[in-house]
Amino acid sequence: MPLSPEQQAEIDELRSQPRETLRSVAPGMEAHLYKALPVLDHGFVRVIDYMGDDAAICQAARVSYGKGTKSVQNDEGLIRYLMRHWHSTPFEMCEIKLHVKLPVFVARQWIRHRTANVNEYSARYSILDREFYIPTPDHVNAQSVVNNQGRGGVLQGAEAARVLEILKADSNRAYDHYEEMISQDGQDGLARELARMNLPANVYTQWYWKVDLHNLFHFLRLRADAHAQYEIRVYADAICKVVADWVPAAYGAFEDYRLGGATLSGKALDCVRRMLKGEAVTQEDSGMSKGEWREFEAVLGGSE
Repeated sequence: MPLSPEQQAEIDELRSQPRETLRSVAPGMEAHLYKALPVLDHGFVRVIDYMGDDAAICQAARVSYGKGTKSVQNDEGLIRYLMRHWHSTPFEMCEIKLHVKLPVFVARQWIRHRTANVNEYSARYSILDREFYIPTPDHVNAQSVVNNQGRGGVLQGAEAARVLEILKADSNRAYDHYEEMISQDGQDGLARELARMNLPANVYTQWYWKVDLHNLFHFLRLRADAHAQYEIRVYADAICKVVADWVPAAYGAFEDYRLGGATLSGKALDCVRRMLKGEAVTQEDSGMSKGEWREFEAVLGGSE
């Protein structure tokens, strides 16, 4: 199960003791505080704390502009302007702290975003649970033939069953040996910091992850993208739901300009201008490589 009984008891206790505050709060985020959003088979995302809201973004931006600017643009319009022109500093005024439970191989992708504060569960001091990510049959895919780091079609029938059985058997066998090595029943027992190296990359870990909104948007732009690996994308999707309730104006602008928008190179823009004039443009006379042209066509056609 994603939450242990102890964690659920902690959540229930925290939510049963509301506290008065003079700071600005976001009602949408207050509804999420401490609650766990299930992700994958044993994972979750939950909000531990946050700072700021849409108004905090505008407040920070107007420090740069000086008095009298609020009547020129409303808050949503200002936020869209900031997002459109890549003015990132005002978004850094908001922060969020998440408690995340995730497979180790997902954590290794996640930690590449080096603009956050992280404190991970320590397998040197504690014993990891027998919990492994095992994909559902509809997420057991072959290797992509066009993308070296992507997936192709879903494996079918006996082949999918064979792969799933290997994943389950190897995971449990490795954990059995982990327990045997650290056991002190009739032996000294191997140190936990050494025994953990035998565990597979699909074992679950946990961490606290604190990040400002600007860097969170960068994370979500990459990891909520349709081309991101499914196992990290579902975490990004869960976080998107939280952020949409926390800073609705900022998330709306982010969704429009980043998730729903596209960046075109100078060559691509030139091709668009030529097409608008009625000219037939091909990859051969576009100045773009085959890969660039394929991505350009996907943008124009709205395909994945």
